[in-house]
Amino acid sequence: MGLLNLLSANRSENLFLPAHGRGNALPKNIKKLLKLRPGVWDLPELFEIGGPLISEGAIAESQKTSAFEVGVDRCWYGVNGATGLLQSSLLALARPGQAVLMPRNIHKSCIQACLFGGLIPLLFDVPYLTDRGHPSPFDRKWLQRAFIKAKELEEDIAAVVLVNPTYQGYSADMESLIKEIHSHSLPVLVDEAHGAYLISQIRADLPMSAIYFGADLVVHSLHKSAPGLVQSAVLWSQGDKVDPFKIEKSIELLQTSSPSSLLLASCESSIKELIESKGRKKLNYRIEEAEKLKDFLINREVPLLKNSDPLRIILHTSKFGLSGIEVDKSFIKKRIIAELAEPGTLTFCLGFSSHKRLGKKFVRCWDEILQSLGRHKSCLFKRPPFNIVSKPFKPCSFSWGSNFERVNLQDAIGRISVEMVCPYPPGIPLLIPGEVLDEARVDWLVEQKCFWPDQIPDFVRVIS
Repeated sequence: MGLLNLLSANRSENLFLPAHGRGNALPKNIKKLLKLRPGVWDLPELFEIGGPLISEGAIAESQKTSAFEVGVDRCWYGVNGATGLLQSSLLALARPGQAVLMPRNIHKSCIQACLFGGLIPLLFDVPYLTDRGHPSPFDRKWLQRAFIKAKELEEDIAAVVLVNPTYQGYSADMESLIKEIHSHSLPVLVDEAHGAYLISQIRADLPMSAIYFGADLVVHSLHKSAPGLVQSAVLWSQGDKVDPFKIEKSIELLQTSSPSSLLLASCESSIKELIESKGRKKLNYRIEEAEKLKDFLINREVPLLKNSDPLRIILHTSKFGLSGIEVDKSFIKKRIIAELAEPGTLTFCLGFSSHKRLGKKFVRCWDEILQSLGRHKSCLFKRPPFNIVSKPFKPCSFSWGSNFERVNLQDAIGRISVEMVCPYPPGIPLLIPGEVLDEARVDWLVEQKCFWPDQIPDFVRVIS
């Protein structure tokens, strides 16, 4: 089937990103725009339109308005997804040769920024949930321990990066973490790609955006956790720890010089949906609907895991000894398409669309899958063999650009990697350029290959 046919094909249950649910939850003004004569909206940076880095024009005014309404100093719309703005942020935060402290469950885009920016990633380990194979949120004491170990490495730390919420919707106490980072006089960048809707503040029992706890930079993906088009994103900035000039120069370095006017309009519209009354009411209704759905599934003995995001459902497949990757294939055959298949779980993103008739269908499909694949003994996942804090043995950029040879993973003990090993999604690196493949890491990667057979290679590229 050709690409055009695939794009127009109808799926019965779209439980994957983008969060607008194949257009169902797009903002009304974007729907109207897309109904106009094809391509009429595809405009360059005309004087009255401008662009994210141009001080005059409609986009500049829109960014000023969005920043004011959210309560920050500045914001920039992005057309290269959260990836482009996370990378721009890192280049603005640190100079070549400086270090950035970041958790092991960081997105691969941040490692890539370290690679081409000449930065040193100081990676600190995070708690691990062995019953499902997920990184877990950590508290202030955990971060304090990471700071102590990081200082022993005697690197010039320029900033700290946090990830919250996670892909699966787990959330930490961001207020205490940000206070800890600021107590060290360091700026903090929060990858809040999966938490854009948190700026709505519609309910006291939901997590709050890191923006409201003083995070210096926060990046939102507007298609993952807001009703924006794919590749739309926004970077929020506040305080005096990061120079806006450096941010703009970094964005200019990494972003296209011809940003899509449609995507920029989508940035504006999706943010409005999160902060204006009509959109907030719609979001609240979707959350209430999602909570009823979760209660229905739990009452029908579907094994769901708790998280902080009501719009994401985590099916705990390993509770019955089943791989989420294999269960995903069975759901797809039954025309229920999930977002994230992992060895121990399957995550469904409800997004901003309605799913009123999903409950009974989901239960029926799950019961049929259990009958087909069978119930087995629950399995546990081995904790990754990471140090509390570590840095690459060789700089990322040096290793990535080195001459290499391709060796069998099991024969790579003692060698230095030139590449990332990174199942995608979720996009969390298991190995980065410059790291040494010691025996414990190799044994763990070999075990992971049993869980991710199509995503972890038999061979790895190492420095010659």
